[in-house]
Amino acid sequence: MSSFDRHPSTVADFDDARRRERLRETRLGHGWRRWRRPRLVVLRIIGVLAVAMIVFGQYWVHDVVPERERLAQTAPELLPAHLPTDTRNWDTAVVDMVGLGGVNAVPTAAALPALSRLGVVWAVRYDNAGIDTKVIAEMIVRAARYGNVRNIVLVGHSMGGVIALEVARHIHHGSDRRLVAVVLDCTPLDLNAVRPESRSRGADLVRWLGWLPGARESRLLRFAVEMSARRERFEQRRGLFPDIDFGEFRKVAAEVLRDKIFSRDAASNGLIEAQFLAIVAGGGTADLRALGRPDPNKRNPAIVFIRPRDAARDAVVDVDYSHELLIEHSGGVDGTLLVVRPGEIEHANPIQRPREYNAIIESHVLPFVRRYQEANRNDPP
Repeated sequence: MSSFDRHPSTVADFDDARRRERLRETRLGHGWRRWRRPRLVVLRIIGVLAVAMIVFGQYWVHDVVPERERLAQTAPELLPAHLPTDTRNWDTAVVDMVGLGGVNAVPTAAALPALSRLGVVWAVRYDNAGIDTKVIAEMIVRAARYGNVRNIVLVGHSMGGVIALEVARHIHHGSDRRLVAVVLDCTPLDLNAVRPESRSRGADLVRWLGWLPGARESRLLRFAVEMSARRERFEQRRGLFPDIDFGEFRKVAAEVLRDKIFSRDAASNGLIEAQFLAIVAGGGTADLRALGRPDPNKRNPAIVFIRPRDAARDAVVDVDYSHELLIEHSGGVDGTLLVVRPGEIEHANPIQRPREYNAIIESHVLPFVRRYQEANRNDPP
């Protein structure tokens, strides 16, 4: 005889119907007789909301607040990059500005020592909370007055050229300094000049910033947007669901964390929004028109456009489109435009191609800009 035969009560203890009945008796709301189902639904909703509030609280405390406190302490700066190679050029300052996603122009300016043949070279470090071109212009003018600098040359790489044009308008029409030239490196003069496949990061970020609380400070959101912009490096679509190369995913994640999340020179979400909206606003052409208006007290500045000879080498900006706009607004028989078309460069990459950039500055940009520099020197103060 088995142990179960000797102890029939053991079989009763394992009765499935009895077990289910005991489970029902322990469920929430078992004893409720009225409005049981609606009350259970309300309780579940409250539970989900409570969990969501806890998660949101952690996001706000650990992600948004520390970044908000850091950004509140940032301000635009003007940093030294090169001394002039000729002491006679201390009366001219060349000011460099970086493009979308960048904060500090010092590394870019440092890669272009040929600019020091025009004068002292300064680099703008943007305010990571956003961009105010009037503040940047006033900062440059104050430094110029302090250093007894009379002439200003602005250099903008990619989107930095859009900012440079607006700063140029403030300096040219709103100060006593002489704007000699604006050098644009693969600059998109409006959103149509940005290739559609390159608009996604800025557009996605602006879209999220519009409704997610704390999005301007959220490093978690920035990480998600940057990873999405690079997904072709680790994602392949085969059918309904994508295949993920997790080894490449880890490499991309490490790159984004190093260069975009924890780097001091990485632009904040709010700064990228301001940079992207500067392109969306399409103010570049309006600033070009303003710089081309006759001024009885000042000469119109030179405009230099550096672009690849083969437009397809620039995967970010349709430089042919920007080229056409520049001819329309600054070219012509009496125009102030010089277009330089080297064959080796790509999109605004002087750090990657310093030899090529410095060569074209020496051979093309300097002779053209120097004519305007000398003309301004000969004008009465």
